[in-house]
Amino acid sequence: QNDWDDELLALFDVPRAGLPLVMDCAAEFGICDDSLFGADLPIRGVAGDQQAAAIGQGCFKPGALKSTYGTGCFVIINTGDKAVASKNKLLTTIGYRLDGRTTYALEGSIFVSGAIVQWLRDSMKLIASADETEAIATAQAGNNNVYMVPALTGLGAPHWAPNARGAIYGITRDTGPADFVRAALESVAYQTNDLFAAIAGDGIPVSVVRVDGGMTANDWLMQFLADIIDLPVDRPVVRETTALGAAMLALMQSDPSITLDDLANRWQRDVSFTPTMDAGDRNGLVAEWNQAMKRTLTEG
Repeated sequence: QNDWDDELLALFDVPRAGLPLVMDCAAEFGICDDSLFGADLPIRGVAGDQQAAAIGQGCFKPGALKSTYGTGCFVIINTGDKAVASKNKLLTTIGYRLDGRTTYALEGSIFVSGAIVQWLRDSMKLIASADETEAIATAQAGNNNVYMVPALTGLGAPHWAPNARGAIYGITRDTGPADFVRAALESVAYQTNDLFAAIAGDGIPVSVVRVDGGMTANDWLMQFLADIIDLPVDRPVVRETTALGAAMLALMQSDPSITLDDLANRWQRDVSFTPTMDAGDRNGLVAEWNQAMKRTLTEG
């Protein structure tokens, strides 16, 4: 940090001039060599992958949350000017810094979300493409009590169990490929709900839930997600929100008259998925998932 005390620097024998300069996310970082793109392009916006997605989703107010569904799932919730120390194994991080003011966030990482669909397609050969999963899940009247814990590479937040291994519970002679497909999709919503429970345990009310990433094209999954977390889920028109967020930062630096409110007002909703599931059904599904997770963590 720029304001590190000289004594602290001396303790680690680090000269002040040797430290990198901490800059805002919207700033003049330098110029690209014209041999790369054929022009001297200025670099005016820098942010981490998930932070840029949160900016692209307009998560500028405390309680605003974005959840990205790619190979893994990454949830970030804005906590304002307070760096919250999570009591539920979430990660405290910087959301962004603008005009010298830092906005903080909590982050939760799910190791396997879209990757479980890839596994069904590439390793198990149960589907030919990810697009098939929506119709397969929709055709099922229920999950037939099949639950899949996709700990293919361990479990991330809020469990942090790297040695856990994947498991499927509730298999009978009537279980078929469609049950595996639906259980895989359901697992994404249940894991997200685990993160939301951790956020609630840290006393942070969620005001906005915005989703992005490849899996959000699956309407069945987005509706099931809204039902399980019991909150409206908004999918934006522009789903490449990481690139959008980086572009927004560069735009702010290029035109200082542009404010965060201006950027927030540019965000456009494509579809809003509203919870419709009966509370008793929701609680029953989550309870069964919790049992499956408990067994996986105990036996894994």
